[in-house]
Amino acid sequence: MTDIITEKKLIGKLRELRQIKPNKDWVLLTKSQILGQEEKYRSPISIISVLRVFFAKPGYAGLVIIFILVSLFGTFTLAQNSLPGQLLYPIKKISEKTQAVFVSEIDKPKTSLELASKRLEELTKVAETNRVQNLAPAINEFQASVSEAAKNLSKIDATSSDPAVVKRFVDQAKKIGEKVEEVKSLGVVIGEEGLEKLEKASSKLELELLVLSLENMISDLENRTLTEKQEKILSQMKELLEEEKYSEVLELFLVNQ
Repeated sequence: MTDIITEKKLIGKLRELRQIKPNKDWVLLTKSQILGQEEKYRSPISIISVLRVFFAKPGYAGLVIIFILVSLFGTFTLAQNSLPGQLLYPIKKISEKTQAVFVSEIDKPKTSLELASKRLEELTKVAETNRVQNLAPAINEFQASVSEAAKNLSKIDATSSDPAVVKRFVDQAKKIGEKVEEVKSLGVVIGEEGLEKLEKASSKLELELLVLSLENMISDLENRTLTEKQEKILSQMKELLEEEKYSEVLELFLVNQ
């Protein structure tokens, strides 16, 4: 009788065990270990479960955070060397836009010119390595950056700015124009609209610097003790300046030094 009762209990226990379902993540993990299906096990559910285990213990959570930060840093580092049209390039653009938020209005011309130079370097690299699939994106990125640089340069008033700084802007804009000609020699067709705006803005600044220099020159002469001949030359220089004959003003000054 005791044996019968024991047998019934055993059968009942077995039936209860049949109702117990193993954890899905445990099943997937065990299956992957048995069949070697590691790749299939990497489902979103399994990853979340693993993260839960790590974050359940503060020590593990710290390791996960460090791992994520290191991965992000590595991704941003790789993105800095990416080219237009490549997978990580949007991350590079996001990084640049984030930095641009903290740029003041005064520094925008400098930053935009540097960015245009960087876009031109990317375009040059694409052209030199014959990366045809990246050519169109690289040209578009360069044109957009040049237009932005031209817009920021056109806002500068040379008369109220540091002449040395403005001169550097003009020189940088000229270097971009010279480099573009080198890229064109590689067979790259670049739209002229943005470049023309940049050249126009830099030429305007260069002219303003010249006028400012001539005005300072005349002002300096006015504060000196001059001979009758020098007084006449000074008068002529003023007239030529009003007539916007700047080269003649400079020539007259140099001849009579």
